[in-house]
Amino acid sequence: MAIPRLRDYSGPAFLSYGFRPFFFLGSLYAGLSILLWLPMYAGGLEAHSVFVPVDWHVHEMLFGYLPAIVTGFLLTAIPNWTGRLPVQGLPLLALVVLWLAGRAAVFFSADIGWEAAAMVDGSFLLAVAAAAAREIVAGRNWRNLKVLLPLVVLASANGAFHIEAHVEGVSDISRRLGMAAAILLISLIGGRIIPSFTRNWLVRENPGRLPAPFDRFDIASIAISAIALATWTFAPDSATSGTLMAIAATCQAWRLSRWAGERTLPDPLVLMLHLAYAFVPIGLALVSAAIFFPVIVPAAAGLHALGTGAVGAMTLAVMTRATLGHTGRELKAGKGALFIFVAILLAGLLRILAAFVPYGAVIDMAGVAWVAAFAGFILVYGMALMTPKAR
Repeated sequence: MAIPRLRDYSGPAFLSYGFRPFFFLGSLYAGLSILLWLPMYAGGLEAHSVFVPVDWHVHEMLFGYLPAIVTGFLLTAIPNWTGRLPVQGLPLLALVVLWLAGRAAVFFSADIGWEAAAMVDGSFLLAVAAAAAREIVAGRNWRNLKVLLPLVVLASANGAFHIEAHVEGVSDISRRLGMAAAILLISLIGGRIIPSFTRNWLVRENPGRLPAPFDRFDIASIAISAIALATWTFAPDSATSGTLMAIAATCQAWRLSRWAGERTLPDPLVLMLHLAYAFVPIGLALVSAAIFFPVIVPAAAGLHALGTGAVGAMTLAVMTRATLGHTGRELKAGKGALFIFVAILLAGLLRILAAFVPYGAVIDMAGVAWVAAFAGFILVYGMALMTPKAR
C-alpha cells in the first residue's frame, strides 16, 4: 500500500482530512433528517420541497447522507491507495459547502425551483467523482478505478431522481437505482475492508481459520448482485428479478460466511462490520420474497433492510473504526461504541419489523434508535473529529 504524503498544514484540524467534516456533518444530518421525517410521516410537518414527503426522505438518505460518508471515506482512503496528498483546507471546505448547499436546495426546492435544486444538489457527487478519478489516475492506482463505477451510478440516479419526481410526481426507477448503487458500494468496499481487518485481528489475537482471500467467487458474487440489482431496478415485480435477487442473496450470504466473522466475537469493532454486512443478503432475500409472496412479505421490508440496515450499520461501523484509527486513538470499542452499534442494529431490525406490523409506534421506535445511534456517534467521536490527531 502506498504511503500518503502530507503537506505542511496549519489550518483547523476539522479540515485537515476528508473524514473529519463529512463524518461529523453526515452523522449530524442523518439524525436531524429522521427527526424531521417522523413528523412529516405523521402529517404534522411539511418541507418547502417539490418532492412529496416520502421522496424527500428517500432522497436525503440515499443522495444526502450516504454521499457525505462515501466522500469522507474516499478522501481518506485514496491518499493511502495512491501516496498522493490528501484534499484539505480550502478545497475540502469547498466540497463541504457544496454538500451543504445541496441539502438546503433540496429542502427549499419549492422556493428556488426544481431545476436549480437539481443543479446544486447534483454538482456535489459529480465533483467528488471527478476529484476521486483525478487522484486515482494521477497515482496510477488503476485497480481502484472500479470504485468510481457505483459512485457514477449514484450520481446518475440522483439526477434521474430529480427529473423523474418532476415529470411523474414521484420517484420510482431512480430510487431503486440509487439503492442498487449503494449496495454495490458496500459490496465492493466492504468486501475489501472486512476480510482485511478480520485477518489482521485474527492473526494477532486469535490464530486459526482466516478469511478466504479475494477470488473468483467474490467477483462472481459482485457480478451476480449487480445484474440482480439492475434487473430489479427496471423490472421490480418480475419473476426474473425475484430469482436473481434470491441467487444474489445466497452468494452474498456464502461470501460473508467465508470471512470468519464468528471468530471475532471478542472485538466489537470487527464483529460489527460482519453484522452490518449481514443486512445485505437479508435485504436481497426479503426483496426476492416480496416479489414472489407480496401478500406475506411487504416490499418495504427488503428496502429498509438494505437502507436502514446495510447502509446505516455499515457506514457507522466504518466511520467508528476510521475515526479511531485516523485520529490516533486506540482501535478499541468502548461503551460509547457499543451503544452506537446496538442502537443502529436495533434501528435496522425494528424498521424491518415495522413493514410487517400495523403499529406506527414501531416506526417511531426505529426512528428513535436511528437518531440515538448517530447522536451517539457525534457525542462520542465529535471532539476527536474536530481536534488534532492524538500523539
